[in-house]
Amino acid sequence: MTEGQTLSHYRIVKKLGEGGMGVVYLAEDTQLSRLVALKVLAEELKRSPESLARFRTEARAAAALSHPNIATLYSVEEVDGQVFITMEYVDGPPLRKFILPKGLELKQFFQWAVLLADA
Repeated sequence: MTEGQTLSHYRIVKKLGEGGMGVVYLAEDTQLSRLVALKVLAEELKRSPESLARFRTEARAAAALSHPNIATLYSVEEVDGQVFITMEYVDGPPLRKFILPKGLELKQFFQWAVLLADA
């Protein structure tokens, strides 16, 4: 997907990253005038019933969580053959930018560990 392309009522702003299950985009929800993150299932995975089931299981697990330190899942959708999750967009650099260059100081590690454990 490219900048400006639409998927249902979501306009792609930019690619945020990708992982084993798919690609995450920053998108504008044109109906609600808000930014969201779209996690789009990878092409090769959406043809696999097992991968599709795992993607939906991940979505259900995320939807069951409610905490200020966890991004809220809004919906799971399938439009024009694309399967995707819409979730709250949290602005900021990815965690790996803090960790990869030199690692984390012990104090920072424990501060984040407490926040993550609370979530």
